[in-house]
Amino acid sequence: MSALKDRLRADLTASIKARDEVRSSTLRMVLTAVTNAEVAGKVAKELTDDDVLGVLTSESKKRREAAVAFEEGGRAEMAAKEKAEAAVIADYLPEPLSAEEISALVAAAIESTGAAELGMKGMGKVMGVVTPQVKGRADGGVVAAEVRKQLG
Repeated sequence: MSALKDRLRADLTASIKARDEVRSSTLRMVLTAVTNAEVAGKVAKELTDDDVLGVLTSESKKRREAAVAFEEGGRAEMAAKEKAEAAVIADYLPEPLSAEEISALVAAAIESTGAAELGMKGMGKVMGVVTPQVKGRADGGVVAAEVRKQLG
């Protein structure tokens, strides 16, 4: 079983005992998403830590996007709730990469793939190299924008 999933379950129990409503509801939601990912497809499977990290990353992104949508819609209380949930999920994600670190990874990938000569046609090659390196630590849109900037 995934160590990250075990940690989520243990923290859920602790947050319920501490009567921390936001944390316990968020962890329940995350564990439900993990379970749904396990039973998705034709055959149920046990998720690895990397798979659980992927679920956490997508749940975090959902919370950020929902917070922005609620703010634009004038629903500050709902936006605050989504931000609080995103903060709980962020506790389980690795430290995000800085813009400089992303830029350095992209530059190294461009050099190693020789994509500089291809221009924008080499974006797929570069993204294929960079994406596994930044998984769970950087938003794909930010990485793609940096690749476009360096190739363009």
